[in-house]
Amino acid sequence: MSLTRTFHDADPGELADWDARCVDEPGGHVYQSRAWAAHRGRSGWTPRFLVGADGGRVLALTRAWPMVRGGSAYIPRGPVPLGADPAHLASRLVAVGDFLAADGIDVLAADAEVPAAAAEYRSTIEAAGFHAIEEIQPSRHRVSLPLGPGADESTVLQATAKSTRQRIRAAEAAGVTVVRHDARAGTDGAGEGFVAPTEPSDGALDAFYDLLLETGERRQFSFGPRAGFVSWWRAALAAGHLVYLEARLDRAANEDLAGLILYRHGGRLSTVHSGDHAAMRASHPGALHLLRWRAIQLAIREGSTEMDLGGVDTAGARGQPQKGDALYGLYQHKTSFGGRWLALTGAHERAYDQRGYQLGRVASRLAGLAGRR
Repeated sequence: MSLTRTFHDADPGELADWDARCVDEPGGHVYQSRAWAAHRGRSGWTPRFLVGADGGRVLALTRAWPMVRGGSAYIPRGPVPLGADPAHLASRLVAVGDFLAADGIDVLAADAEVPAAAAEYRSTIEAAGFHAIEEIQPSRHRVSLPLGPGADESTVLQATAKSTRQRIRAAEAAGVTVVRHDARAGTDGAGEGFVAPTEPSDGALDAFYDLLLETGERRQFSFGPRAGFVSWWRAALAAGHLVYLEARLDRAANEDLAGLILYRHGGRLSTVHSGDHAAMRASHPGALHLLRWRAIQLAIREGSTEMDLGGVDTAGARGQPQKGDALYGLYQHKTSFGGRWLALTGAHERAYDQRGYQLGRVASRLAGLAGRR
């Protein structure tokens, strides 16, 4: 039986456990969550929660072209594996694309986090007409710290670079505390090494956006409007998908040093954004080191199989940073915790109706120009 003919839109029962299947299970991703679907829905996308006869579940975001028929679709960080091997996962993506094309979609993009070593995934989708494109998300690859069952904090800490351990201990000795904003922190407190927030998390996330802007100016990257970022962070935090760690000297005085946003999904914690004040780097150089270590401790305590330390590749390059590259220092910082470079397959796209795709792109550009007048 063809997978194409067996997809359907999720019924209420299937939606009820959507996040448990698409976010919490191994390989899951927060961008396949109901919260992300709602967030993107507010900016013009139409979420489609699709379920296949093989058990595969796929969140596809679709958008109609302005003025002309058809539309585009994007499967953010999906399909997630749900136990499927790479070849079957690839077949699921091909089938979902065919299903959406039959429903009027002209082009589909997808960027499942599949290791590049799983060559059968890429060969299968490319044989079906997909081709590699520039990344939709900031990074293609990531620095991964495998944890596995039985990982303990002392062993993992001992495996970090000596200079990193020294900075962590120096930050602790200087009185740097780590505030844990986390809906799943529990009623028994924030946990050893963390302190509970004394202010609403909404305000802390808003302040982190300012910190991120400052960091971006220093590292020469930019961010979108505040409202979109902060509203998503708040929604993800409420859903239990996001943890915000904040390094401070004195919580009452709001002396924040650095911040770290993490996603909780797929049996791992993933670094999403980090930022610190340039002025604090000289006086408290270990603040960000302490934040990353606390994130690793939290991942171990939750039984995670991996601490995802985030990406360090840049647009147009997408390779492992080398000495002299702009992000080589950040790469060294992350690998000092024992992280390893993990190459991923990256984003791919398939056009089902090339003429419709081209017309849609022209119509979108014209609509954009008209909107700016």
